[in-house]
Amino acid sequence: MPRFLAAKPDSDLIRLPWHLPLAEWPAQHLVALPRGISRHVVRFLTVGDEIFAAKEILEEVAVQEYRMLTELRRLGVPSVDPVGVVLGRVDRDGEPLDPILLTRHLAFSLPYRSLFYPGVKHETVTRLLDAMVALFARLHLTGFYWGDVSLSNILFRRDAGEFAAYLVDAETGELHDQLTDGQRAHDLQIARTNLYGEFLDLEAGGILDASLDPEWLVGTIEDRYQQLWAELTGVEEFDESELYRLEGRVRRLNALGFDVAEIDVDTSPTDRRIRMKPKVVEAGHHTRRLMRLTGLDAEEHQARRLLNDMDTYRAKWAPNAPESVAAHKWLVEVFEPAVNRIPAELRGKRDAAQFFHEVLDYRWYQSQRENREVPTDEAASGYIHEILTNLPDEQMGDLQPVGGELVNKYDPSQGFVEDDDDKPYDPWEDEANDPDVPVMAGFDINALRAKAAAKQKNQ
Repeated sequence: MPRFLAAKPDSDLIRLPWHLPLAEWPAQHLVALPRGISRHVVRFLTVGDEIFAAKEILEEVAVQEYRMLTELRRLGVPSVDPVGVVLGRVDRDGEPLDPILLTRHLAFSLPYRSLFYPGVKHETVTRLLDAMVALFARLHLTGFYWGDVSLSNILFRRDAGEFAAYLVDAETGELHDQLTDGQRAHDLQIARTNLYGEFLDLEAGGILDASLDPEWLVGTIEDRYQQLWAELTGVEEFDESELYRLEGRVRRLNALGFDVAEIDVDTSPTDRRIRMKPKVVEAGHHTRRLMRLTGLDAEEHQARRLLNDMDTYRAKWAPNAPESVAAHKWLVEVFEPAVNRIPAELRGKRDAAQFFHEVLDYRWYQSQRENREVPTDEAASGYIHEILTNLPDEQMGDLQPVGGELVNKYDPSQGFVEDDDDKPYDPWEDEANDPDVPVMAGFDINALRAKAAAKQKNQ
């Protein structure tokens, strides 16, 4: 019987076939979901109503990653939820098997290969890069050195008109009190190398749009990271008559989704200059406000959009009510009735906050088109009928990968089924082991080509 390292063990997990190598698990326990490339065997397991990502790795790595993910979740970093580690696995012959790290599948998440495709808009790519940069900066603010930044180690979720990025793999990560500039620079160098290789891979596979240059993409990521880091941590000096700039800095950080918990301000007794630097910066400004007022859990940009609608509702219908009272009225009179209109069979297409954001967009366009104020409930019904019905299901992320049919739908790393078209004749591969070709100190490509030409001539 294997051992389970978990904070909240799930009894349903005990009955799974832990005596089998993960690559040999029967399909009845698996679900096919898109994912990034991994050096390990990875499968998605279905257990009751839950879906778990299972990764087969060495024990010390599995335990280290489980504890690291647990700590990152405690710190509020966007990352997958660790469930536990299955240790002490042996096969039917008593031979040891590698442990399995279990994490909870992130609902409505998409791997990068589902988002980079021929014809993708530059604006979409920019939003994806911004989400990745924001995650990178948040990790560094927390003191987390990633050591293996790559697109395969990130999942994306829709966040109003933007994207939110989540860390998936932390096996190489280190948590420090504070990162040095050298550690950040080294992490950025690793990111540059890994991401450039992944973009080249997408380009070679015909998945990356021809208008997107891998070198430009990598340079954009680095530039955006440096700009965001400077805004989050940079020192700003101004005259004491320009104190409004202090408030302006805080407002800019709030607009980026960060709260400033502490600011270090130095004043000079001689030249009337003030030097300020954000000292403690926390992400999730709008998310926390929405949670406090309504109990809704949303991504940062979703929360900002919902709060804007709530504030508009309050100004129109409850201008004299306390904010908490107006928020409750908006929740029960606007948000919940709209979300409750979603038919059960369509609930996997968008999470509630993203659905409401898209309803607000639809409401605005309909109001412009009809030259009247379209009510939210009417907009919700129209959006469901005209748009939501035709969208792919993203709760399960059940999207077909670009490129064709997979050899193994549970393991995208095995590639696609080869088509039946005749392949170009390659004498290197076809004749390398031909006994009629004399063995020499090195390959003679001219001899192989001559033999190939003779064969074609005789056909």
